[in-house]
Amino acid sequence: MTFRHRLREVAVVVLVTAGVLELAVVPMTALGQSDPFVALRSQMVEDQIRARGVKEPGIIRAMGEVPRHRFVPQSAQEWAYADSPVRIGSGQTISQPYIVALMTSLLDLDGDDKILEIGTGSGYQAGVLSRLVAEVYTIEIRKALADEAELVLADLGYTNVHVIVGDGYRGLPEEQPFDGIIVTAAAERIPQPLIDQLKEGGKLVIPLGGYLQDLIVLTKTPDGVERQTVSPVRFVRMIGEVEEQQD
Repeated sequence: MTFRHRLREVAVVVLVTAGVLELAVVPMTALGQSDPFVALRSQMVEDQIRARGVKEPGIIRAMGEVPRHRFVPQSAQEWAYADSPVRIGSGQTISQPYIVALMTSLLDLDGDDKILEIGTGSGYQAGVLSRLVAEVYTIEIRKALADEAELVLADLGYTNVHVIVGDGYRGLPEEQPFDGIIVTAAAERIPQPLIDQLKEGGKLVIPLGGYLQDLIVLTKTPDGVERQTVSPVRFVRMIGEVEEQQD
């Protein structure tokens, strides 16, 4: 059940799910004058995110606030909140909502973070991160996708997201070090420049493998890196310099 009280530039969204009341202050630019997807977004959070064990309050709020339907083609908006990826063009997809929430959770954010994303895609993952951290730098190798994502993110008022067109293999050395790095395309080997650009204690979340992939978390320590395998996943493959390094 969802209620909204409109203020001049923000809306206070009250979500009542499973008997738990939560408040979220959402920019009107994110909701628009009328958001017909509020109920679907609330159901997505309850059934796909919270029910599968992602319960950090900040992530729950962000997933409930960010209008996922804005990041998919208009012809696909009716499927935006489904429990599955959605095609966005250029052979790419917007990740399943649960995977977005899970990867965000694995970064272990604290609110003041500077995050690097490799693979902007639709911009949705960056939009979710923008509600939780200080700055998001996101690199997309396909200019058309980067341009569209930048337009949507700007229209929603997510001004702490910086979209860069380029090959993400070497990261973004001019902005290092990063508190966390998230890669939204699969590589067969972990790009060493990304590890190098992590702060000590920072985490790199990346799908690793070819046809068979696992979601991996690397934590940078004084002695090197610690590696955790989370679960099997299926992502599009990372392209660009990483392909040359894997030959």
